[in-house]
Amino acid sequence: MNDVRHVLVLPDRDSAEEVAEELTERLGLPQEPQLVRDALAGEDDAEDAQWLVVVEDPGARWDAAALDALAASHDGWLERD
Repeated sequence: MNDVRHVLVLPDRDSAEEVAEELTERLGLPQEPQLVRDALAGEDDAEDAQWLVVVEDPGARWDAAALDALAASHDGWLERD
């Protein structure tokens, strides 16, 4: 199986931090996933930024639908390739 990188898109930093904590607990990750601020095109205001939670998935073991549902519960979504 291939390694996969899941990117969950959240509306704000608080939501991203909550999702990262929950993923760490649910998946038994050795450390919290990386959080990345993603400014919307043409916007400099921090209020107009999305936050990304980046999760490395060696062997593609995690269910994308479950990750998407978790993101959706925080008004976000799972990026699809």
